[in-house]
Amino acid sequence: MEHLTLILEAAVVLGAIIIGVRVGGVGIGLWGGIGTAVLVFVFREQIGTPPIDALLIIVAVILATSTVQAAGGIDWMVLISARAIVRWPRSITVVAPLVSLLFAMGAGTSNVLFSLLPVIQEVSERAGVRPSKPISMSVVATSVALGCSPVSAAMAAMIAIMDTLDSPWTVWQILAVTVPSAVVGITISALVVSRFGGSDDIVQASSEKVSVDSLATVTTKVSARARASALIYFAGVLLVVVFGIFPGIRPVSGEGEPISTATTIQLIMLVTAGAVALVGKCDLRTVPSMTIFQGGMVAALAFFGLAWMIDTFLQANTSTVEEGLVSWVATWAPAMAVGVFIIAVLTTSQSTATRMIVPIGLAAGLPVGLAVGLWVGALGGIYLLPTNGLQIAAANLDPTGSTKLGKRLYDHSFFIPSLLVTVLTTLTGGIIGAFIL
Repeated sequence: MEHLTLILEAAVVLGAIIIGVRVGGVGIGLWGGIGTAVLVFVFREQIGTPPIDALLIIVAVILATSTVQAAGGIDWMVLISARAIVRWPRSITVVAPLVSLLFAMGAGTSNVLFSLLPVIQEVSERAGVRPSKPISMSVVATSVALGCSPVSAAMAAMIAIMDTLDSPWTVWQILAVTVPSAVVGITISALVVSRFGGSDDIVQASSEKVSVDSLATVTTKVSARARASALIYFAGVLLVVVFGIFPGIRPVSGEGEPISTATTIQLIMLVTAGAVALVGKCDLRTVPSMTIFQGGMVAALAFFGLAWMIDTFLQANTSTVEEGLVSWVATWAPAMAVGVFIIAVLTTSQSTATRMIVPIGLAAGLPVGLAVGLWVGALGGIYLLPTNGLQIAAANLDPTGSTKLGKRLYDHSFFIPSLLVTVLTTLTGGIIGAFIL
């Protein structure tokens, strides 16, 4: 009877995930909530713990980033990134993904790549490079970039997990593994795609054929206030890292212990948003209409519902599911990466995959460094299937038709780059985490 209940509950969880992904948007979180309700009211399971700390970090970061966008700071970030891409047009397949990596790391979200995609497309076409090469690699690069950002939702979930350990890693220690791993994985993958990613004959390098409308952002000037708002935001990100490295400088709670990393990030991001609003003199009434705010809140709601459902399921079936996964990970360490990758594919949520699988890897006895290294590479799974809005936008922005969504689940332009970045970043991360740190 116990095994039958487990199978039925697993079917509920999987069904909620599949329906939610098909509906998309807030529907992912909605169906996660419905799945939670079924587990509690129908199967009478003890309700799990909603991911409050991670969710509050996400909300605070969304507010700060959206305020920067309202102040024009994101335009300045795009300007700087676009100039770097335009400077080396023939090497765009390598340069664009690395710029996208930095761009997503700083902003804490992959959605900011929407602003760079037109620049990447037109520069590659002008240079006679097949647009699908730099476009697909740039999109995939943002997947592992969020494991390198102190203010991403995935990092928020990881920090919440670290706070539960006896000897938690600081944000700086995590970044010391994830950043070099991502750079190596993306660079090698980009070189492979550049060489074997299809013929460049689809593009004729003729400047007369290419409009320069979206390249105007490269020369467009932004105000001093917009630039200052972006710099304030980056200062806030730096403070997050500093307080993570030196817990002794954090305020002390009533129990005499430094306040948690999660709480520190929430406070710093709220103060950062306030400072940006004052210096940038943006209209705060426009913040909810910003694209980053809208996309970020959708992601937060999706994370909330899914994470709550999964926590309820795992808590109810710890003796069978978690113990089985723990023994598998203990026997074969890369199983943790496989687990994160599969959940990322199914949910397109790196934070959900983090919250569900990483604690199991740590419970299996994996060293923290190895777990972090395996984790960052496995985040590449969100682009294995052509279901993400960023992938759809990228394909629609390529007039040459080289960037495809395909008719099957494996014949799209992002499939091979996603596998390459995942494998190479995971391998590099595992080596750095296990042997160097």
